[in-house]
Amino acid sequence: MAVAVEFAKSPAAVLAVGSGFSLVDVDPASTPGYSGAKADGQALLVTQDARLKELQEKLFAEGKFGSNKRLLLILQAMDTAGKGGIVSHVVGAMDPQGVQLAAFKAPTDEEKSHDFLWRIEKQAPAAGMVGVFDRSHYEDVLIHRVHGWADADELERRYAAINDFEARLAEQGTAIVKVMLNISRNEQKKRLIARLDDPSKHWKYSRTDLKERAFWGDYMDAYGAAFRKTSTEIAPWHVVPANKKWYARIAVQQLLLEALDRMALAWPKADFDVAAERGLVADS
Repeated sequence: MAVAVEFAKSPAAVLAVGSGFSLVDVDPASTPGYSGAKADGQALLVTQDARLKELQEKLFAEGKFGSNKRLLLILQAMDTAGKGGIVSHVVGAMDPQGVQLAAFKAPTDEEKSHDFLWRIEKQAPAAGMVGVFDRSHYEDVLIHRVHGWADADELERRYAAINDFEARLAEQGTAIVKVMLNISRNEQKKRLIARLDDPSKHWKYSRTDLKERAFWGDYMDAYGAAFRKTSTEIAPWHVVPANKKWYARIAVQQLLLEALDRMALAWPKADFDVAAERGLVADS
């Protein structure tokens, strides 16, 4: 049986986007801070599930008793990078009643009639909740930059609006974990072909993925710009190498665990006489 080898270095530290960060310097096949093999990582994921679930339940319970603490996980990536796997294998360990999942698609006509953050703000997690954005407001600076749908001035306005939005979330008690799952162009090709070779995955394939793949370099530049403009002290970006799905999952799991640990969560104290209530139940 594989040993649950733990991280030697905190993912929050080794994966954070800091001064002088360059995306091209990140090896998508690497496992920063982790020395274990695939089987070790898979064992760690399972081992930490219970702890993640307990911390999330404490967060939910505190929210029921007036706490304003909440958590928001923002997932961004090129297609096939594994966002769905993170939702299933990491977030899936939590109690669904305490999770708010928002998977943002192309905006509707109504959403286009408002500023780009209008539909995003409505999905911000409530007190006690873990929110998950599967794609997010960052689409509005990434794809718009790549395809020239927004000029330089508009992009700068959006970067500033994003920073203001995330600052307001933090003021409300939201811990923000921003993750870019970083796969290589060659790994994406392998995953697209795998989808085409498996009839059970044909529904996941879209010709749009292939069209956007042609702009790979432009997207990497757009991510770099977004990191420079929006990786802040209260909401830093983390670039997670994602060629190895098992590593990406344990890295994101650990980022969530560390964020929840920093909240100093505790079970709410009973506001009633426990012994008296126990006696009433026993006599009922």
